[in-house]
Amino acid sequence: MGFLMKIVADLHTHTITSVHAYATALEMITEAERIGLHAFAITDHGESMHGTPHPYYFMNLHAIPRVMKGVRVLKGIEANIIDRKGNLDADESILSNLDFCIASMHMPTFHDEVNVDTCTEAYLNIAENPHINMIAHSGSPYFKYDYETVIKRFAEKGKLIEINNASIKHKPDFVPNCKEIAKLCVKYGCRVAVDTDAHFITQLGRADEALSMLEEIGFPEELIVNSSVENFNRYLSEMNIPLE
Repeated sequence: MGFLMKIVADLHTHTITSVHAYATALEMITEAERIGLHAFAITDHGESMHGTPHPYYFMNLHAIPRVMKGVRVLKGIEANIIDRKGNLDADESILSNLDFCIASMHMPTFHDEVNVDTCTEAYLNIAENPHINMIAHSGSPYFKYDYETVIKRFAEKGKLIEINNASIKHKPDFVPNCKEIAKLCVKYGCRVAVDTDAHFITQLGRADEALSMLEEIGFPEELIVNSSVENFNRYLSEMNIPLE
């Protein structure tokens, strides 16, 4: 048996609500059923990114059933890290209402000077945030940080590092950083999620490039929380996220 061929849950996806994505929640759910995903998370962008949802959108995500068409639908957010203190563009009342919360850095929404020190400080502060499950696409050369220090802290705090398929597939300058991050996750036993960052149904659940990179470096499947239904459900239980 070879390395992991597919993910069972996609924990970073966007709907039309993010403005620059092109499918409805129902279309994403229907596609998840069609391709056999066990689960996926709807994680639209926080409000500081232009054109993204009003906070009421996130507060009302409970209107979507936990399970539709046999797929576990996690309600989430990709909140923007807005400064070196790890402040986000979503407050506790929103984050505590959701199943799965991602924090990430984007050029238009990070308001401090960008350098290794500020990015490292921001991520270390995120590690202390009890509502955040994962940081996304952190292999960006623009937002470079002290990988070893942050990944060690994330491992200690039980936070996830994302291996972002879109970064590896479309941004060659991210790949060396993604490999270094993945190797340090192995060194410190930090768990990861392999996600697509899907902005349309044709991207959902398709993480071939990320999985190939992990296979190349001999990454252990047991550190991938969405490598199997068993691993995924164990993670949900640890985080007190309802299984269904």
